[in-house]
Amino acid sequence: MGTTRKILFFSFMLLAIAGGTLFMYQAIQTNRTNLESATVWPAPKPLPQLNLVDQSGSPFTKANLEGKWSLLFFGFTHCPDICPATMQQLAIANETIGESGQETPDIIFVSVDPERDLPETMAAYVKYFGDKIQGVTGDIVEIQNLTSAAGVFFAKAELSNGEYSVDHSAVVLVVNEDAEIFASFSAPHTVNSFVHDLPVLMDL
Repeated sequence: MGTTRKILFFSFMLLAIAGGTLFMYQAIQTNRTNLESATVWPAPKPLPQLNLVDQSGSPFTKANLEGKWSLLFFGFTHCPDICPATMQQLAIANETIGESGQETPDIIFVSVDPERDLPETMAAYVKYFGDKIQGVTGDIVEIQNLTSAAGVFFAKAELSNGEYSVDHSAVVLVVNEDAEIFASFSAPHTVNSFVHDLPVLMDL
C-alpha cells in the first residue's frame, strides 16, 4: 500500500471511529431527553462504605448495591404521608415494569430514624409494600455518612406532645451497578414517571 493510500485509509478509519463515537453520544443524549422526571447526574458519584443492617439484622454494606441497579429512598416508619405514598408508587412501578419483561431495580428504604426503626420494625413496614423491598437501618453516624454523601437532608423535629417527627428529603436516588449515584427523582413523584424513566436510565 502506497503512502497516499495509507493516509487515506487511516483517515477514513479515524472518521469512522469519530462518527461511531458521535452516534453513541447522540443516542445517549437522545435517551436523556426522553426522560420525563429523572435527572441524570453530571458524573456518577460513588457511595461511601456502609456499615448498616437490613430488616433481618444481616449486615448491609456497599457490596449489597454492586452488580445491580437500586433505588434508595430515605424516610421513617412513623412518617404519615410522603414515605408510604412514595414506597407504594415505587412498588407499583416495579411491578408494572416487571410485567412488561424488563429489568427492575431493587427498592431500598433507608431509615433516617434508627432510634425507633429497629430491624424488626423495618421488616414489618417494608413487608406491607411487597416481598422484594429491603429496609435498612443502623447507627445514626452511619446513616449520616450515607446521607451526607448522597446530599440527602434529614433532621429531628420535636412535636408539641413530646414526641418527634423527622423532616427529610423526598428524593429517590438511582444507584447503578457500580454502587454509584447515577440519577435522581425529585418530588412530587408519580408511578408513570418511574415506569417511563427507569428502563431508560438502566439502558444508558
